Amino acid sequence: MKAFLWLGCFAAFLPNLAVAELALEIPLIELKPKPEDESITTTFVFHNKGSKPVKVLNIESACSCLSASLDKAVYAPGEMGTGKAEFKVSSFVGRQEKSVHVQTDDPEQAEWVIPFVLEVPEVIKIEPKTLQWWLGDEAAKKTTRVTMTGSGPMKIKNITSTRENVEFEWKEIEPGRVYEVSVKPKTTAEVMLGALRIETDSTIPKYQRQMAFFSVYRKPSSQQP
Repeated sequence: MKAFLWLGCFAAFLPNLAVAELALEIPLIELKPKPEDESITTTFVFHNKGSKPVKVLNIESACSCLSASLDKAVYAPGEMGTGKAEFKVSSFVGRQEKSVHVQTDDPEQAEWVIPFVLEVPEVIKIEPKTLQWWLGDEAAKKTTRVTMTGSGPMKIKNITSTRENVEFEWKEIEPGRVYEVSVKPKTTAEVMLGALRIETDSTIPKYQRQMAFFSVYRKPSSQQP
């Protein structure tokens, strides 16, 4: 008799176990824009793995560079859905991990996170990106290397500085591929932050102007003798 009562209570509880769960068909969404792309779009497929309908309340992105939309608001149990996402490439380079957050009416999955991985090809590498001196250091020349890592060569046409109290020069190490840029502050007696505007002959507008930086800062107390 007790066994029948227990089974009856369990059966009555079963409807409360119904859950909704939106899930991608793949672990994450990968995007691989070309160097010249200003933006890239993709579609993705998902479905409701749960046993009750789920309603989408809102969609937010963790980055203004990424936006997404879904094809409808409510998904029945087992129903497939499709989404569309757009990523604005801008000045991003290398591997970028971004996400879209979908709010639902399911308390068990109040927020569904859709992960994206973007591999943005590198066309120009500047190492180091910033040349640094400490206040009172010897005003010695330092060098950064500009490497054209894309499929085709690029030449540096011109370089200008945002500050007048530095001297700089550049030379071609490997035609259309590797350049060295040397910078020497006239003094390190004052704090300074500036940039070099590097102009190239790239046919892609966003690679026609690159920036390298230089600075004179006060040495942190942790690094002082």
